[in-house]
Amino acid sequence: MLPSSLTSLFGTIILAVPAFSANATDWSTRSIYQLVTDRFATPNDSTVPCDAGARKYCGGSWSGITKHLDYIQSMGFDAVWISPVSTNLEGTTSQGEAFHGYWSTDLYSLNPHFGTADDLRALSAALHKRGMYIMLDVVVNHLAAPGPKFDFTDFPKPFDDETYFHRRCFVADSTDTGNQTTVEQCWLGDSKLPLPDLNTENPFVVEKLIDWIPKLVQDYGVDGLRIDTAKHIRKDFWPEFVKSAGVYTLGEILANDTSYAAQYTDVFDAILDYPNYFQLRNAFLNPQGQFSSVVSSMNRSQQTYKNGLFRTASFVENHDQPRLASLTKDPGLIRNAMAFPFVHDGVPIVYYGQEQGYQGGADPYNREALWFTAYQQEKPLVQQFRILNAARKEAIEYLPSFLTTPVRPEFFSSIEDHSMVVSKPPMLALFTNIGSESPHGLTWHADAVFQPNEQLVDVLTCTKVAADAQGGVTIPCLYGMPQVLMPAVALRQGGTVCPGIATGTLAKSAGLPEVRVTWAVVVVSTLFFVACRGRWMW
Repeated sequence: MLPSSLTSLFGTIILAVPAFSANATDWSTRSIYQLVTDRFATPNDSTVPCDAGARKYCGGSWSGITKHLDYIQSMGFDAVWISPVSTNLEGTTSQGEAFHGYWSTDLYSLNPHFGTADDLRALSAALHKRGMYIMLDVVVNHLAAPGPKFDFTDFPKPFDDETYFHRRCFVADSTDTGNQTTVEQCWLGDSKLPLPDLNTENPFVVEKLIDWIPKLVQDYGVDGLRIDTAKHIRKDFWPEFVKSAGVYTLGEILANDTSYAAQYTDVFDAILDYPNYFQLRNAFLNPQGQFSSVVSSMNRSQQTYKNGLFRTASFVENHDQPRLASLTKDPGLIRNAMAFPFVHDGVPIVYYGQEQGYQGGADPYNREALWFTAYQQEKPLVQQFRILNAARKEAIEYLPSFLTTPVRPEFFSSIEDHSMVVSKPPMLALFTNIGSESPHGLTWHADAVFQPNEQLVDVLTCTKVAADAQGGVTIPCLYGMPQVLMPAVALRQGGTVCPGIATGTLAKSAGLPEVRVTWAVVVVSTLFFVACRGRWMW
């Protein structure tokens, strides 16, 4: 038999943990902190050695996460996405050990490396006590086999027969979307470490999966699910599964094609916005990156995704992609990229270690242990995420339409492909890829954006800016850093965002007009001037 945990996932004595009845609208107000359970925190706070390149278990656990919720919450995150919880393949494979959780062998039992059922329920309860959500990563597409030669009957019930799996063939590239039959019915992995593909055309398999997911959700008080490898299962399987789960679902559609990803926005509550991620990464990677590609991609997304970009999750790092700091060492480029998801229509996601400046490259080097940082609170990116989370919350309170007003196409401008203006009232942000050591100085000008003579604040620096008599604003961009402007009245007095400058009670001021906007970015060293126009509906 393949190894199976003795920790019951659905024992008869388990009491369900209450969850928030959170729908997609509720989740839209949240920001998500994603972590790899084995690498976030140990149960006894020990700083055990952990070589990411060795691909071995390092000792992180659910109880370790519970002990460090203060750290996550102090940055303003109010939802936590943890890696898969089910029993995984034991032992060392050609790709190391299953510390990440994506090589399930038994959906019906928990991975003992991460703790007990009580530990997982305690984590869920602790999050809910803080008003935070818990999201579980689930793998429905496949199980994992120990090697090229195995017996299907060695899988624990109910999937212990070859007929419950598609015939063996391998997906050559997990990013490929060319042949959908191959994508959906061939196996991930390879001949050394095959991941047998569950046959979701088989009624028995469908029935078991549909019955399994609500029990997982109810037993552990789950508020949302991240669906791994979602494009590798036929689309018409998902509606019944999502309905049975009864919670928010976030589908992983690993594709660079907006039209391809758009098909799944009818299926899940939201999708990870991979098409725009790839464009953003390329734009922020170096000063030669092209913001025009970002603009085009976001235009296509708004036109083709159901509900535009509102039912997406925006990110710039995760466990499957290289960390930004492995691609560039420029702090200006990194800070611009990491600020973008917070001025976006979707739910922002931050991958653990971003805030500490981790530099791991592709898998497995991007799955470092966090305990070596001692969970420092004063790192620059920790501070940036704390500010952006708080500013986004206050923007929502001040102007609830922040959640329903799209970042319209005319609110993006590409200035020699070095700058991009993003308008999402009451926020107005400038992103640039000139870099922190660029000789170019930028001056940013926006005509008639705010109320005449209104007091404004760059929330990232607490720099005060006064709008002119026409509501326009001019502000220099220093060292290639991002800037996020908000009216001082939109920031709570005594709050965490620029408390000495904020003047608001978070009650929206009346009579804000429909205005015409002109943005201009001047590259001082060359006196290059470009402007674009759009309309901003407050």
